[in-house]
Amino acid sequence: MANSMPATEAGHHGGDVTKRDFLKLVAGAGAAVGVGAIAWPLIDSMNPSADVLALSSTTVDLAPIQAGQAITVVWRGKPVFVRRRTPDEIKTAQSVAQNTLADPALDSARVKPGKEEWLVVVGICTHLGCVPIGNKPTEARGDFGGWFCPCHGSQYDVSGRVRHGPAPGNLAVPPYAFDGDTKIKIG
Repeated sequence: MANSMPATEAGHHGGDVTKRDFLKLVAGAGAAVGVGAIAWPLIDSMNPSADVLALSSTTVDLAPIQAGQAITVVWRGKPVFVRRRTPDEIKTAQSVAQNTLADPALDSARVKPGKEEWLVVVGICTHLGCVPIGNKPTEARGDFGGWFCPCHGSQYDVSGRVRHGPAPGNLAVPPYAFDGDTKIKIG
């Protein structure tokens, strides 16, 4: 006779569950719930707030903008120029030889296909971050009919491409999409 004790007295034998096993399970589950209850608010606090999410995109009504006019809207704290170009401005922008540009870019790469009359660019000069003028009819637009940065003399054409001055690059094109024929969503 090797061992005459019943299985329940000798410890955990034969698949029996003891009170100790049950307490370990309950304690482990309680600890997991506690960690989750502490971690969730911490992780959730890292999400952007509602006011930040609202600023991440801007909807612009295009209906009041006439051909040849431009408006300035704010997106992510930056000025964005939305310009409705005339057929002559479009033709001029499309006919520019790429070898004459400091930062070569086709006009077709800066506008949406089929919506060439609309140009959307971030209105920050690529030289030192100034805001160029030229959205109002009374403001100077430079020799190329687009925008003029009075701080250091950079000039941009009607496609937002740098044509003269110290600016090293074109005005940036933000992410945008048309929402029907009369609205765009920037961002």
